[in-house]
Amino acid sequence: MSRKAKGKRPSFFENPEVDRVLAIVMAVAGEVSVLRDRLDTMERLLDSRGVLTRDDIEAYRPDDAIEEERQAWRSEYLERVLRVVHHELESEASGESRQQYEDAVKEHQKELNEKLT
Repeated sequence: MSRKAKGKRPSFFENPEVDRVLAIVMAVAGEVSVLRDRLDTMERLLDSRGVLTRDDIEAYRPDDAIEEERQAWRSEYLERVLRVVHHELESEASGESRQQYEDAVKEHQKELNEKLT
């Protein structure tokens, strides 16, 4: 059984496809916002303590093990970003109705909106 949000998601546009794209973009925006804050904190701490310069960061080249870790993270990240699309495909494959899917996605979006405000 797949994990899906329950309830209705608010609809902002007549075309449900536009709402799906908006949900994906907002998921990316949320992820980037958190990442940006954490990165800013780290750079400020490193700079204030004289541990690392921006030139050091620019010159850094990860080894193969680190690249593999990063690739695994990227795969998981894209799964989260594209979850709306994945859930729709799972619903279609399992025979669930389009309306059940729409209701679940709408409720999930509502929950996300409440968390963001």
